[in-house]
Amino acid sequence: MLSRVAPWLASRKDVPDPPGISVRILEREDTAALRRLAQRDPVTNVFILAHLRAAGSAAATSGGAGVFGVFDDGVLAGACWAGANLVPVQLDPDLAGAVAAAASASGRRYASAFGPASSVLALHAELVELGHRAHEVRPDQPLMTIAGPPSVEPNPGLGLGNLADFDRILPACAAMFEEEVGYSPFLGGREFYSRRVESLIRQGHSLVHLNDAGEVVFKAELGAVTSDVTQIQGVWMNPLYRGQGLSSGYMAAVVEQAQKVAPTTSLYVNGFNTRARATYERVGFQQVGTFATVLF
Repeated sequence: MLSRVAPWLASRKDVPDPPGISVRILEREDTAALRRLAQRDPVTNVFILAHLRAAGSAAATSGGAGVFGVFDDGVLAGACWAGANLVPVQLDPDLAGAVAAAASASGRRYASAFGPASSVLALHAELVELGHRAHEVRPDQPLMTIAGPPSVEPNPGLGLGNLADFDRILPACAAMFEEEVGYSPFLGGREFYSRRVESLIRQGHSLVHLNDAGEVVFKAELGAVTSDVTQIQGVWMNPLYRGQGLSSGYMAAVVEQAQKVAPTTSLYVNGFNTRARATYERVGFQQVGTFATVLF
């Protein structure tokens, strides 16, 4: 039943697929089908659409990251990015078991799974059955968008990050990461994360305000970008400036910058972070869905 399937997946006779369902790594010729699938919800699927925009292909990368395609009688019915993270794409929860079996059998280690809550939580439940354990599950992360001007005045101090300030921006990015996930992004070495931050700066996707002393006051990134949607990530305020009512103005400035790139600006936020949610709502963001994140 599994045509052109990776050998490690075909060998899993103990986890049969539902009738008519097959799973394989997508190839270049599957690009158009994956793009059509993702375009059903360009906000939710901005991550994979941004990847396709940059890479031009659904084929596995030179680093071994790829996309599991779930086929129902030969038709692409769902997918899941499998790189450092697992990211479902229009994946019905009923199909999560097939993807979990493929992900588990691949032997790769995944830092997280994130995306639509129903798909991610179903995927996590299946991975638990296969012996995988998460150290944290965040089941309620409102997905929010804004498609018009912000409701508050943008802070004029926010601008694009500059490579000349890389040595100031990188520590701020690392501090945000550690606050968010509980460990340093430099575990195992600085090179990979440093390259990521440098790439965001070079692309004009790093947004930052440095004060006269050269300290980062606020920063955020356009973490995923298409011609239709940007997804804001890495929002961070220097602890010295928190509690001063500055966040709304900075986020309005982020929206202003993001809408120079694409008309719709999105983000997702932890449901328990009531202060951040209130800030985003004040700026004009509205909830359009719910994400979940599982940290392994």
